[in-house]
Amino acid sequence: MQVSPDAEKVRQLREERCWSQEHLAQAAGVSLRTVQRVESGERASSASMMAIAAAFDTEVGSIAMDPVAAPVARNDPERARAALRLSFLIVLASYVFCLFVFAAISFGDGNGRFEMFYPTVWFGVGVAGHGLTVVIVELVTRFKTETETASSRGASS
Repeated sequence: MQVSPDAEKVRQLREERCWSQEHLAQAAGVSLRTVQRVESGERASSASMMAIAAAFDTEVGSIAMDPVAAPVARNDPERARAALRLSFLIVLASYVFCLFVFAAISFGDGNGRFEMFYPTVWFGVGVAGHGLTVVIVELVTRFKTETETASSRGASS
């Protein structure tokens, strides 16, 4: 099976390690020509892509171009954060909808008790947990950005 590589990502990973194309070929157990083809964006066999991914100690999906998973393959942290925030809003909207359904179930039986109290509470705990995840990711990202900014200012001084 032929796989379309993310040539930019492969080149970036190689250069981050200060490897030559020859070194990558040797580390992956593929030919130099295969590495050259992958870095020029030509399709490669899945076995070659798996070998190159193993040399980088990463997943094949992170160095392969899949039209459906291209944003994930490029590992765009801003897009991932936006997706996480969107998922929280979807969960929150589902919770509000379920509150109405739970109220209809509980008060529709005529006994005057809120029968769906515990499911409502536990669903709320799940929503709160998801919200806490969003908050933690946002705080860590801001801290990381501030730290990188401060260190780059210190290095330029």
